[in-house]
Amino acid sequence: MIEWQPVFLSVKVALVSLIFVFLFGVSAAYVMRSFEFPGKSMFEAFFALPLVLPPVVTGFLLLVLVGKQGPIGRFLSESFHVQIIFTPYAAILAATVVAFPLMYQSTKAAFQGVDRKLEDAARTLGAGRWRVFRTITIPLAWPGLVAGLVLSFARALGEFGATIMIAGNIPGKTQTIPLAIYFAAEANDLSLAGAYVLLISGITFLLIFWLNVWSKKRGRDSSVKGLF
Repeated sequence: MIEWQPVFLSVKVALVSLIFVFLFGVSAAYVMRSFEFPGKSMFEAFFALPLVLPPVVTGFLLLVLVGKQGPIGRFLSESFHVQIIFTPYAAILAATVVAFPLMYQSTKAAFQGVDRKLEDAARTLGAGRWRVFRTITIPLAWPGLVAGLVLSFARALGEFGATIMIAGNIPGKTQTIPLAIYFAAEANDLSLAGAYVLLISGITFLLIFWLNVWSKKRGRDSSVKGLF
């Protein structure tokens, strides 16, 4: 019999992490696309690290930072009596970090596809940077942002390595679908593990399928509008 707590927690973690991924990903992509400064290549490489590092390594680095003896963890504990590790907040942090590069790369590519002449024309007419960003850059880059959101949500939903390093596997508290799959398989309960696999695979498939259909429909609509 499938337990629904890991499913609800996984969806909740993925949705909350998506808020942070969107804010940080869009901000970082806009700054990298719009400004030149020393060390820019180093920052871009740093942003891509969670995409190429094994998730366990990412989890270990987070554990060093937010653990009880880590600089951030000790500061939060001593100043606000807040502990992150082995809580749902740790699962959200892990999901945010591993999903961030997908949102950043997708958004950056979308921003680079925006015609700068349109932005420059708006500025010459008196529009400020924020208004140009809100009324021209974001609407034109929206398909790339949607793709980044969908991919980031799917990545956050399936996060395992970093989550188990800093959130652990506490049923009813930090156990997400990937953790439930691993520990069900380890306990030789293949039926339960298979049920979770089918569920998370179905959710992910539907998300990617919807994204493909939406992208093709949007492309057809744009082509039709371009004819008139």
